[in-house]
Formats: sequence, C-alpha cells, structure tokens
Amino acid sequence: MDALPGWLQAGLCGLLAGGALLLGALAGVRFAVPQRLVAAIMAFGSGVLISALSFELMDEAIETGGFGPTAAGFLVGAVVYTGANWLLARRGARHRKRSGGYQRAEHEAQDNTGKANGSGTAIAIGALLDGIPESIVIGLSLLKGGGASLAMVVAVFLSNLPEGLSSASGMKNAGRSPKAIYGIWAGIALASGLASTLGYTVFHRFPPELLAATTAVAAGGVLAMVVDTMIPEAFAQTHDFAGLITVAGFLAAFSLSKMA
Repeated sequence: MDALPGWLQAGLCGLLAGGALLLGALAGVRFAVPQRLVAAIMAFGSGVLISALSFELMDEAIETGGFGPTAAGFLVGAVVYTGANWLLARRGARHRKRSGGYQRAEHEAQDNTGKANGSGTAIAIGALLDGIPESIVIGLSLLKGGGASLAMVVAVFLSNLPEGLSSASGMKNAGRSPKAIYGIWAGIALASGLASTLGYTVFHRFPPELLAATTAVAAGGVLAMVVDTMIPEAFAQTHDFAGLITVAGFLAAFSLSKMA
C-alpha cells in the first residue's frame, strides 16, 4: 500500500475502518448476538481507542505543535462533540449504540412529553458524528510519513464493529427494515473513507501548530464519544467486568503501538 498516493491510502484505510460498521450491522441483523458479548466487545474497543488517542494522537500532536495548540484543540474537540451529541440526544439519538429495547420505531419516536427517543435520522447523524473524528485522525496519521497508523486503524475498526452490531440490532428490534439499516451503515462507511481522505489532503500543507490542534480536536472528540456513548453501553451489560475488559483493550493497543 505504500506505493499508493497518500490521499488514496487515507481513503482506503478510512473505508476499511468504517467498513466494520457495515460488518457489525450485518451480524446484528442476521444473528441474535448476546447483548453481553456486544457490550464486552464495546468495552474492549473503548480501551483500544483510549490507548490510541493517548499514545498515537496526543503524543503526535505535542511533538508537532507543542502543548498550547494541543491542549486547546483537545478541549475544543470535546466541547464540540458534547454539544452536538446533546442536541442529537434530544432528537432521538441518545441510545444509538444500544442493542436492547431502548430504540423506538419511527412512529414511536416521541415519548409522552414530546421528546424524541428513536428517530432513525437522528441515529444515523449521531453515528456519523461518532465516526468522523475517528476517520479524520486516520488521514492525519499519514502526514508524519510511513503510512497510516496501524494502531489507529485497528482501534477504529474494533470500536466500529460493536457499534454497528449494537445499533443495527436495536434498529431491527425497533422495526426498521434490513435494507434501511444496511443503507445507513454503508453510507456512513463511505463517509468515513471520505473523511479520512480529507483529513490527509486538507491539512497536508498546514503549519505544525494548526496540524497539532486539528489532531487534538479529533482526539478530544473521540474521548468524549467513548465516555458518552460506548462505556455506558459496555457497563450496562458487563457491569463489574467492564473495567477489566477495557484495560485489556488498552493494553492490546498499547502493545501494538510500541511494536509497530
């Protein structure tokens, strides 16, 4: 793959990582996967992502542009993601990663207070919001040369697999058709590839400080996403084992980053 242009490498790596959403959705629709298994995979993926953003993204950002731009970008990323996630939660995307009876059919998308609790559009936009920061950082990882970060691609793939599986299972239980479910996740997988390409091409010639801030913005968004959406689902099903499984995921990604 090293012989390919950088933008194409970024797009293919982003598409590969995003494709795990569609793979998970296929499993969620076709098979009755136990919720505890889904949650365990999500806990593992959470640990992988936390390790990757700590030792791949934040380290790289500080080495590139210093502490100031990195810290500012990290906080901005968390604030932007949290605000967008709050708005989407009010429109029905709060339980987009849940596989149980949390999602509602489209005609039941409002509760008795008028608050949205299962809008398919909001769920799709929420999933896109989760995937964009992850995909951008894959593209950014190519800017340091030597190809995309293997640890980051693996981390995003492992986090996307249970997300697609859990969300698709919840959508299926809410009465959404397989065609609609596959269409949503295939579109988001393609958008992930595009976001990764943009992450490489848009910032290719930007100054180090801006590149560091952008990397940190993505890292802040990813960390906020993990805490807001992945860990709650993992803990809801695995309970006392969630921490141990998350630690195992962290160690796996840490080992991978040091051996790469």
